[in-house]
Amino acid sequence: MRVDDALLAGWQARVERARRHLQWPDRQARSRSPRATERARSIAVRRHATGTALALRAPVDQLFTATEINEWAFCAALVESDPGRWADLEARLVSAARKAAADAAGSPEPGARVPMPVAFSAALPVLEENAAFVRFATLSKIESAPRLRALTDEADRRALLQVLDDDHLTLGSGAGGRTWPLDALPAPDDVPWTTLSAVPSAIVTGSNGKTTTVRLLAACVRAHGRRDGYNCTDGVFIAGEQIESGDYSGPAGTRRVLRDARVETAILETARGGILRRGLAAERADVAVVTNISSDHFGEYGIHDLAGLADVKLVVASVVGDDGLLVLNADDPLLLARAGDFDGRLGLFSRDDDHPALTTLRLRGGATSGIRAGRLLVRHADARHDLGAIVDMPLTVGGNADYNVSNIAGAALAAMELGVPAATIVPVLARFGADPADNPGRLMRFGYRGAQLLIDYAHNPEGLAGLMTVAARLPRTGRLAVILGQAGNRADADIEQLAATAARFKPDLVVIKEIENYLRGRAPGETPALIQSALRRAGVSDGSIERCPTEMAAVHRVLEWARPGDVLVMPVHDRKARMQTLALVSR
Repeated sequence: MRVDDALLAGWQARVERARRHLQWPDRQARSRSPRATERARSIAVRRHATGTALALRAPVDQLFTATEINEWAFCAALVESDPGRWADLEARLVSAARKAAADAAGSPEPGARVPMPVAFSAALPVLEENAAFVRFATLSKIESAPRLRALTDEADRRALLQVLDDDHLTLGSGAGGRTWPLDALPAPDDVPWTTLSAVPSAIVTGSNGKTTTVRLLAACVRAHGRRDGYNCTDGVFIAGEQIESGDYSGPAGTRRVLRDARVETAILETARGGILRRGLAAERADVAVVTNISSDHFGEYGIHDLAGLADVKLVVASVVGDDGLLVLNADDPLLLARAGDFDGRLGLFSRDDDHPALTTLRLRGGATSGIRAGRLLVRHADARHDLGAIVDMPLTVGGNADYNVSNIAGAALAAMELGVPAATIVPVLARFGADPADNPGRLMRFGYRGAQLLIDYAHNPEGLAGLMTVAARLPRTGRLAVILGQAGNRADADIEQLAATAARFKPDLVVIKEIENYLRGRAPGETPALIQSALRRAGVSDGSIERCPTEMAAVHRVLEWARPGDVLVMPVHDRKARMQTLALVSR
């Protein structure tokens, strides 16, 4: 719904009064942005194309109460703005609260913690302000956890990393951390503070290249003799061993890595969805890398354009301390434009070492990574390092994979910031990617009955353009085929742009797949139909288009079609389908 200025003012004023009534303190936000004062405010408002979001700062043990305050403030402002229209709103809130409490109660295990909706059901919603404040005081007391707040306050005083979720608190991280259940927290005086510390960490985000950058960073750390832990879209890995499977490119994966006592350096992939839904589980990092910003996932959580998406990705800058390094892709115009918004230490990478932004930054003593005369040059800590010829690095496919050249440049700079010496990084870059197991699912190359196969995770127009460019640069005597599909939670325009991107490369065959586990709100066949229509508009003939009901059916069809000299571009997105595809072509 539309939130006009008067409604927003009433909403915000009520939140402010409730915070003051509960005497909630403000906590200064750690931010590397000159907008730090704005971000440290107790209330933040963001307007977007389909609505308005309001967030409020609350003590660590008052987050459920804070959501109740926010709901009350908005609803009370609605009633004030239009009493006739919203006359029954309080009754509806009470009914919804009772249902939520009943659903949450279920059949709890003996001794299980009472779910918060059940605990809160003793104080049902009310819109009159004085009565609401009495209710909030009750809820605050129910939720209060003095020992938790005392521990986090002391950890703040000691500048010690904290990792918190619904069940556990971790102080420190990795080999320097310790974890307690929330229902068995120690008193602050009983914590062995001097034994706790945070392991070095890097956080990686962006629209494309996150997982490749994370894996390459982890390989550098491992080669340096440290036990690495990383999370990504394929799972959680400790010292190269997979301990969790699935998409862990968010807070759950971050917490899993930071809480593993074997980890000596943490590499954390952080995707857009995790940031928007749950924020950053890591509140500090030694280095943050943003690979790029490209059109993807528009329309979700109030993000409708590249500027909004950049705001989301650049949240990682807020967790990099003054002595850490923020690493941005200077070839991305939006990131380059935002680079001036952040103080502290900045690092830039580019496929051109003579990029004006890199030259300017080096003159100021900044860290850079770029390509000159076909070689990767890194400036870090007042030293210049030649890390080798790009064409000799397997990830670049003989220098043809521009996007992996960028990934390598960014990862090399971040690895140096983590203390990995150039002499260790050079052999890693010279071998990483030669074995398909180094970077599974990303630009994997196979020979198949005389054809060349490229298997990748390309999931948006920019990623697909990069993959198709690699295919176009390969020596080819035959035809070009591509598998095309998309998750259903993309906007129509983004799905159509994906098809238009494929059409630019004039493929001889496009096999449109239904990603059966990624319908995400669309009816079966709806996404493939959008792709097919867009391909036709882009000039692809009906004779060159086929449709398959599943990913694996599309894989089998392309492999059946192949003959010697062909190039087959195969983005495979579902993890199970990817494993089956790799098993099939490996045979």
